[in-house]
Amino acid sequence: MGVQGLWSLLEGNNRIYQEFQFRDSKLVVDGSSLAHHIYNMANLDQNHGGEYLAFQAEVQTFFKALDNCQIKAYVVIDGSSGPSDIKLNHRMDLQRTRVKKIPDALKGGKMDFYALFSTTVFEQTLNNMKVPLVRCIGQADGQLAALASEWRCPVLSTDTDFYIYDLPEGVLPLDHFQWDSVIASGARSYISCKRYTTSSFCSLFNIDHQLLPVFATLAGNDYVNRRDVEWARYVPAGSPTMNFRTSSLVGLLSWLGARKDETTEDTLTAAMALIPNIGQQARTEMWTEVQNAMLEYRLPSSSLQRFFSEATVLPLPAEILSWVPEWVRASVARGDLGYFSTIQDYDILLHRRKFLRIQVECSHLQSSNLTSRPIRRVMYGLLLEQGGPEVEEWDRDGLGLVSVKARPLVQGAAQKLRLDSVPQGNHAVRLRVCLETLGVEEEALEGVPDHLRLPVAVTWYWLRRASPEKRLLRALLMVMVQGELTRLTGGTTGR
Repeated sequence: MGVQGLWSLLEGNNRIYQEFQFRDSKLVVDGSSLAHHIYNMANLDQNHGGEYLAFQAEVQTFFKALDNCQIKAYVVIDGSSGPSDIKLNHRMDLQRTRVKKIPDALKGGKMDFYALFSTTVFEQTLNNMKVPLVRCIGQADGQLAALASEWRCPVLSTDTDFYIYDLPEGVLPLDHFQWDSVIASGARSYISCKRYTTSSFCSLFNIDHQLLPVFATLAGNDYVNRRDVEWARYVPAGSPTMNFRTSSLVGLLSWLGARKDETTEDTLTAAMALIPNIGQQARTEMWTEVQNAMLEYRLPSSSLQRFFSEATVLPLPAEILSWVPEWVRASVARGDLGYFSTIQDYDILLHRRKFLRIQVECSHLQSSNLTSRPIRRVMYGLLLEQGGPEVEEWDRDGLGLVSVKARPLVQGAAQKLRLDSVPQGNHAVRLRVCLETLGVEEEALEGVPDHLRLPVAVTWYWLRRASPEKRLLRALLMVMVQGELTRLTGGTTGR
């Protein structure tokens, strides 16, 4: 995510960064970046389902380190796409890339597959530790940056989009944030890190602050692809040898530096004129696209400060505000619903679309997501009601990305439930909806301890829908039995 190639450019110009001893401060954390970073840096399994206990321990260690330095973290996590849907093409490209990586991942390569339940474990761990957490509606970058600006504290992230916002206390790049080696200084401790500010960037490259969004957009970000302009021809004479991407960025910055006294509009007009072989209509469309992308770098008024200080519910886009109950909005924002909740993804509400997670599995077999489609159809039905528009699910077929229409389904006991009253709904009805969705009769669970009824029912569903090999069933049953023995004996069963 972020501005393409900017990280490499900055790593080659260490004068950008300020050495910083960080303590006694608020910190706004890009939760999506942090979760990925911790998981990757711990070198945990990515190709066989994930290592969640080890990941949980790493997350706990990270936030304990912040606490030891009197750093108060506020974690902000991306939702899905917002109403504008401006990142759709970028998200589609990411999905296609993940699908293409499956064969190499099956051979044991580390291909940056994010373990399926990592986000859920991350959110649950933070909730258990009472770390303030919010899941935004749509993209979180603007809200996160606005909160850091209002509180005058840094942002912790790996996303170079934050390098474009003019933040008073700048950005702490996660790759230079040495949380695993807290340094004691008398009675106080601190974390050694580096800090980035737009003022140091603009000073080094001699460009005006107001041109940073122009730079990010023309360079190529999550919204606009790099344009067919040979920016490298503007690299100053005598500059050291650089790769193509870095030389393009340096050339673009040099070109912008020569226009630091021009208005943003004049600069954009000059940039558009450099694009060869383009008609007037295409040029007009491109102008609109670039301007829309630049708007993403304007700091909005933040709704997060009141969420954290007063526990107010985040506002929703007008398109869905009238029919999404408050309990859903509050639960989503707090990260209470977990990965399996279709409601967690506002793409369903805003665009009738869901990008299903791409997993490491044999690509010549059907996607494992097909196994859970009946469950998702019931959840779509509860959310969108029977007869509503079909949901477009994006999943893999072989090594390609395809869309399949899933019809919302409301039948049986589910017809007695309404989304706005689910938490207060009759317990027997809610249980019946769950069992009907899994295809299990309540009588079949007689004699099964209450806390094991859901795992047993889900296992029964899995057996019928996925037809797993017997050895996989035996492995699952052994884990369940071992877990029950540990629960009863306090982990003293021995071998």
